[in-house]
Amino acid sequence: MSGQFEATTEVDRPIEEVFAFLAAGTNDPKFSPRVQEITKTPEGPTAVGTVFTSTVKDAGMKSARRFRITEFEPPHRIRWTEVSKNSVTADEGGYDLTSTGDGTTGVRIYNVLTGHGIGKLLVGLALGAARKDAPAFGQRIKTAVESS
Repeated sequence: MSGQFEATTEVDRPIEEVFAFLAAGTNDPKFSPRVQEITKTPEGPTAVGTVFTSTVKDAGMKSARRFRITEFEPPHRIRWTEVSKNSVTADEGGYDLTSTGDGTTGVRIYNVLTGHGIGKLLVGLALGAARKDAPAFGQRIKTAVESS
């Protein structure tokens, strides 16, 4: 079983600034409380092939996650796929950015979650929690970018 959740927000910053903040990847702990730490390889600017490795905490349990950038089109589009092996993975995800006015940017984030093994039983719970949190997640992205 798999399913998608998404969040949208409007950020009071120009699209180039928002894209740079999100493309850095290492800013995720500023808006995602589940991300405890994150690193990027190789060093340097994010591009197709860049891998982000993180430690996340879900439902009181820590897990290691690895995401590879699959599309990178400044300042509008970033796509990733999870390459780590966990019971629930984000097989596909990304950001879509649009300029919505003078110095404002619309942001859409989405992830397609898929269950593997026992995760097939858990993915529904994970999706429910992610969908419920989506409006707050969008607000956290907005707050983090505008505070940077």
